[in-house]
Amino acid sequence: MSPQPPTPVAGRISRRTLLRATSATAGAIATAAAFAELETPANAAAAPFVKGVDVSWAPQMEARGFSWKNASGQKQDLLTILKGYGITAVRLRTFVNPSSSPTDGHCGINEVAAFAKRVKAAGMSIMLDYMFGDTWNSVGVQNPPAAWRNMSYSQMRTALGTYVNQSMTVMKNNDVLPTWVQIGNETNSGICRPVGSVSNPGQMTGLFNAAYTQVKAVSPNSTVCIHLAQPQKYDSMTTFFSRYAAGGGKWDMSVFSSYGSASLAPGIVANMKKISDTYGKPFLQSEFGGRVDRASATQAALVAYIKALKANGGQGIFYWEPECMSPFTGYGNGAWDSSTQRPTVIMNGFTQA
Repeated sequence: MSPQPPTPVAGRISRRTLLRATSATAGAIATAAAFAELETPANAAAAPFVKGVDVSWAPQMEARGFSWKNASGQKQDLLTILKGYGITAVRLRTFVNPSSSPTDGHCGINEVAAFAKRVKAAGMSIMLDYMFGDTWNSVGVQNPPAAWRNMSYSQMRTALGTYVNQSMTVMKNNDVLPTWVQIGNETNSGICRPVGSVSNPGQMTGLFNAAYTQVKAVSPNSTVCIHLAQPQKYDSMTTFFSRYAAGGGKWDMSVFSSYGSASLAPGIVANMKKISDTYGKPFLQSEFGGRVDRASATQAALVAYIKALKANGGQGIFYWEPECMSPFTGYGNGAWDSSTQRPTVIMNGFTQA
């Protein structure tokens, strides 16, 4: 099962409708094993299991007077509270030319770098998530930033590469180079569509490779990740990866979104592992979440995913926006109690597996 990816719009966020998990089809691409020989950084292969969060909303919540309490009811810095649950990494999204909307904008690279300095000072690793849009892109939406919308493929490839180089340089100049860099967000259908649609694999691969090349130009040791959603849909994943690999697509790690229940976690993670094995890339789960009003069930799902990931060689898991509270947002898959400002039992899942 996998809810719709978090896509806040004008103060309203649709939650993923639960989808039926589908079993992997037999007959996955036989020739894909040849691509397993593509080089993967040693640091990606040897990394310990990561427990992480995406808390990209936190700076704008703080700017509007929100604060967080620990489980004992004491007001405390959010990163300090998270470290108490064993969190060792923070994922931060970045938009190209964002609006001033607190929920659907901000996250320009300078704001991201400023918050990343706090993350680093807290002793945590950083994952940078390139949206390649001015606002949300997800499994069903891959819109280029407005400034690129009317560009040809060659123009867009140049613009994208320049943007990645410049934004990575901002991170470098602030001494916050990310451990992982996600080039695109839930890119099952490609990036910057229609130019980079999965139905036009040559151009799609060219855009991704431009991003990969420029990440490595600035930060050779960063692990560059391709991110897909809904891994229960194995055919959709193989469609993307077979076309990308066949066209010479470059990546170091495969990462996935999944918001399924505890009972479905083993099968969904097994699909992640099949993709990992087919293409010889390590994997982790860069998004997880569940209903805060069903905290015990979400806690159980978190534990189930962590156990399944560890059993299958997955390298980590990130909870998407656990710190969120109303009335800042109506998103219902956080992990904090809006009435008490305390973490719910969901967060205990990080310490139980």
